[in-house]
Amino acid sequence: MKDDRNESPSSKLLKGAAVLAIAAVVTKLLGTLQKIPLQNIGGDGVFGIYNTVYPFYMMIITLATAGFPTAISKFVAERHVSGEEAGKRAVLRMASLVMGVLGLAGFAVLYFGAPLLSKAIGSSQLIPALQSAAPALLFIPLSAAIRGYYQGLQDMVPTAVSQVTEQAIRVAVMIVLLIYLTGQGAADDVIAGGAFAGSAAGGAAGLLVMLLYWRRGLKPRPTSNAATAASTGQEHIVRISSLEENSGARLLLSMLAYAIPVCLAALAIPLISLVDTFTLPRLLQMRTLDELQAMVEVGVYNRGIPLVQLITMLASSLSVLFIPALTELKIKGDGEGIQQQITVALRWFGLIGLAASAGLALLAKPINVMLYEDATGSATLAWIAWTAAPGALVAVTAALLQGLGHVRAPALHLLAAAALKTALNALLVPPLGITGAAIAGIAAYSAAAALNLALLVRRGGLARRPRGAWLRPVAALLAMACAVLLVRLAAGALPLGHGRLAAAAESLLGVAGGAAVFAAAVLRLRLLSAAELAAVLRAMPRLHKALRRLRLLA
Repeated sequence: MKDDRNESPSSKLLKGAAVLAIAAVVTKLLGTLQKIPLQNIGGDGVFGIYNTVYPFYMMIITLATAGFPTAISKFVAERHVSGEEAGKRAVLRMASLVMGVLGLAGFAVLYFGAPLLSKAIGSSQLIPALQSAAPALLFIPLSAAIRGYYQGLQDMVPTAVSQVTEQAIRVAVMIVLLIYLTGQGAADDVIAGGAFAGSAAGGAAGLLVMLLYWRRGLKPRPTSNAATAASTGQEHIVRISSLEENSGARLLLSMLAYAIPVCLAALAIPLISLVDTFTLPRLLQMRTLDELQAMVEVGVYNRGIPLVQLITMLASSLSVLFIPALTELKIKGDGEGIQQQITVALRWFGLIGLAASAGLALLAKPINVMLYEDATGSATLAWIAWTAAPGALVAVTAALLQGLGHVRAPALHLLAAAALKTALNALLVPPLGITGAAIAGIAAYSAAAALNLALLVRRGGLARRPRGAWLRPVAALLAMACAVLLVRLAAGALPLGHGRLAAAAESLLGVAGGAAVFAAAVLRLRLLSAAELAAVLRAMPRLHKALRRLRLLA
């Protein structure tokens, strides 16, 4: 059996990154797709209340957990290298204390401040949901602290198991309570509160998993021979200095200095969604809608959000792969390599985002019926689909900028986008309703993507593309659009009726046909070079031969 202690640091890092990436994809998929049964079981009113509260809940969670796990892992890793068990435990104790206090503060804000928050948002329907979400903050920050500890030891398995367990329990409890409460004929606000009760159950389950790992007493791996080969005098100096650093006040200040910038950068991500939380209910009520009807409209508006989130989730999960590569190239001073990496990333994610937006927009009605039972809000869903392309570009350009060392710029650009979204919501929602909010979202994400791209062009040394470079991508999109429309016409001629089954057949066939034609057009028009495709096709020689036989590759 291979001894893990003989693995190189890079091997351990890649294994840990793979474990966390798989866990992140699973948890995000569960978190995104659970909104479909939420709407199907609870209806648009419950869906609207849930999606109004959720961004605010996530903002509190981000404040409580975004920075400290990263700081904990850094400080624990430093002490682990020098073999300081007491130092590692001091970090965990201090972090657990701070995270516990933050969790209690978040609980108090959500539970006791629910009436004031609901009044500020503009709907009394939100009180049960806010109060039901509050107990989760008693568990999630503490589990995040222990996750940071194990990440500092480069043991990613406890974090992955805890995250997946938390999300699975949350979704399971939510669905059970939804079925029970709707069966009892409960009001929409009570049902939405039951849905959020799943968050507390999931948070408790995630914390329990981390405590079980802690109780099992998983011993940290011994330090390497190189680390232990230091002289006795040097080791003594390291331990004395670290003892001073482990003192309460100094340790707290050091951790805060590291955690706060990370937390502020992470806050920019849910900020655009939070704009809708605080503006949509009031602005919709200006259209002579009462509170409950406004929540129904918010629910209809949010039908398209999970679909777009799947695209941006994929972009976010894959784009982080470029960060270490760019960092290494920057250290080496390889400007040509940096330009190549950036160009490849932008081309791949730009094409994927555009194809996803166009496909979702063209198939908005059948997808709406397939997932949500009726065609209400299909036009708005089609508009929301066009946020997938700029959203994917925001994710990849942010990762590229971070790889080049520009950590704060993407967050500042998202803050500017949130300000634009606020202004455009106020301007467009009163006359256009939820469609106005969708258009505002397209503009906000496009602005953030444009700002990121402009900075990349300056800092990455990218050459400006020649005129007419956009013609081939547009031709590929037009080919895909024609294929999707032909599939829709053919599906409409089949004797499948007009129900959910027919919509599912139309949607799935449209996605498959459109994706196949788009991929063929991309290959045929040489939108991706042979070198770029080789990295993907190297592991799939049979596919490579088939594409050559079809003359899609040179």
